[in-house]
Amino acid sequence: MDPSKMNNDEMSGDAEIASVMGFSGFGKKARTFDLEAIFEQTRRTAIERSQQVLEERHKAFEQEEAGESSTAVQSSAPPQKKNPAAPSFKKPQSASSSSSSDSDSDSDLIGPSVPPQYLDEQMKQGDTGSDDDDDDDDEASDDEDDNPVKKIPDSHEITLQHGTKTVSALALDPSGARLVSGGCDYDVKFWDFAGMDQALQAFRSLQPCECHQIKSLQYSITGDVVLVASGNAQAKVLDRDGFNVMECIKGDQYIVDMANTKGHTAMLNGGCWHPKIKEEFMTCSNDGTVRTWDVKSEKQHKAVFKPRSFQGKKVVPTCCTYSRDGKLIAAGCQDGTIQIWDRNLSVHTKFHCRQAHIPGSDTSCLAFSYDGMSLASRGGDDTLKVWDIRNFRRPVNVATGLTNYFAMTDCCFSPDDRLVITGTSVKKDEGNGKLAFFDRTSFQKVHEIEVTNASVIRCLWHPKLNQIMVGTGNGLAKVYYDPVKSHRGAMLCVVKSKRKDKHAEALTQDYIITPHALPMFREARQRSTRKQLEKDRLDPKKSHKPEPPVAGPGRGGRVAAHGGTLSSFIVKNIALDKTDDSNARQAILRHAKEAAENPYWIAPAYKKTQPEPMFAEESDEDEEAEKEPEWKKRKI
Repeated sequence: MDPSKMNNDEMSGDAEIASVMGFSGFGKKARTFDLEAIFEQTRRTAIERSQQVLEERHKAFEQEEAGESSTAVQSSAPPQKKNPAAPSFKKPQSASSSSSSDSDSDSDLIGPSVPPQYLDEQMKQGDTGSDDDDDDDDEASDDEDDNPVKKIPDSHEITLQHGTKTVSALALDPSGARLVSGGCDYDVKFWDFAGMDQALQAFRSLQPCECHQIKSLQYSITGDVVLVASGNAQAKVLDRDGFNVMECIKGDQYIVDMANTKGHTAMLNGGCWHPKIKEEFMTCSNDGTVRTWDVKSEKQHKAVFKPRSFQGKKVVPTCCTYSRDGKLIAAGCQDGTIQIWDRNLSVHTKFHCRQAHIPGSDTSCLAFSYDGMSLASRGGDDTLKVWDIRNFRRPVNVATGLTNYFAMTDCCFSPDDRLVITGTSVKKDEGNGKLAFFDRTSFQKVHEIEVTNASVIRCLWHPKLNQIMVGTGNGLAKVYYDPVKSHRGAMLCVVKSKRKDKHAEALTQDYIITPHALPMFREARQRSTRKQLEKDRLDPKKSHKPEPPVAGPGRGGRVAAHGGTLSSFIVKNIALDKTDDSNARQAILRHAKEAAENPYWIAPAYKKTQPEPMFAEESDEDEEAEKEPEWKKRKI
């Protein structure tokens, strides 16, 4: 049907309804807009404004050039820099060409036009001394950018007391809200920066692996779970509150080929999470394997990587890590080699350096740079080396003389990839452990922090907080920050005052108000809590006063103080009995007269048939024999 006819029919129907019901219409008609005309008008207005602005800029640019040329002729001093705050102008090729086409003018101007008053003010300010201030600010910012030492947040510090033994593991969640520390005292402590005050107390402490020291801790990329690698063969995954999520299975130690077992069979040396896949993590162990796991399947590993020496023998990996993109897996081994695999190819290594460190020295840490091109290795041979992944035969830079006594000493890159940091070890009472900062390009020591009179083992630099966490050998976890350069983290808890200790009242009794109770059941209203507490203390029932011991015989179901129990009865009647029982015959015959007069057990039963006992009479010879001395008696 024709839509015009339908509209006419509808209009006629509306008119009929209106005439029948007695009103003129159904309200106001909706306004109609011609969008094409509105767009065309807006486009023309924009073209006109852009042409005006271009002409004004062209005039201002010519005036500026004329002024610069005159000042250059009059004085030989070098011209000052332009004010960066003032708008920069480009001289157009020709005014006619810029105004000839509408499309060109539309592309030149984006947004509203700049008012001419603003341009005049900026031109006037260009001749004043404000340029000098801006130049000073620019130079200061350039110096700060060129010098990475000024970005180190070490002006302030807080100390977290983990325990008395070595802090062997540290981890921060991705948001920087919680810190987890683990040590050789088997404890794992959770620290919440937002919930702590100046007392700096951990909100939870637990021993997830019983009597095994903690080797490494790390939060997943989502921050909801924590990986715990300990001296045990089974790694654990805990949630944010410390409850167990999963535990890896233990392998069969009697199988020769470790690839055929479902898990590790020896002590773990480290572990880390995949940087892209939140369910995958990796562990390395003394059984000579590096295994990847999935949180959802704890019954078996995902893949096995077996480091090999030059002769093809088994080598123990001491540390492992993922690359920043998660495609590479790197492991440092006891024979001084660094072996890197492709994550999807577990047989042959992709990169292999045979003599990265001295054989027999445990490589304690491997860390990839944020750009993914460099790898830092901390060796047990007191060195720190930086490698280029694209040319993995020789190290790019080497730093020596960095004492390392621990198999978990860290190294890491700064968030801007311009510094490499690591800790040094010291013996007891022989100096202070230090945190050393090296420039990545020149590899010179640019900064150093004396931490404490113990070894510096763990260190990490959080990119979001811009704070440095350090774990030491005397049970301390230190956090370095700068109030200007750092964010949140330790700055949240240092501003909170210590909470007052709440002393719980032992004898508090709630007062129940019953306004409509009868007078005989109504309680007297308390006027003072202190007086009521004193009265309750005098009341033996309310204060739960212990009952005194019973003196004399027992009463009320209670036994006496002495002799009431079996042990005390034995002590009183038997152990302390002073009668001499050395002659057993006399002790038995002591009851013979009473037994003969009042037989009770055996004699009544055999009274009629029992013969009369007849004992031999003692002769004079026996009496003489008894009178003989002991040495004359014949031995029988």
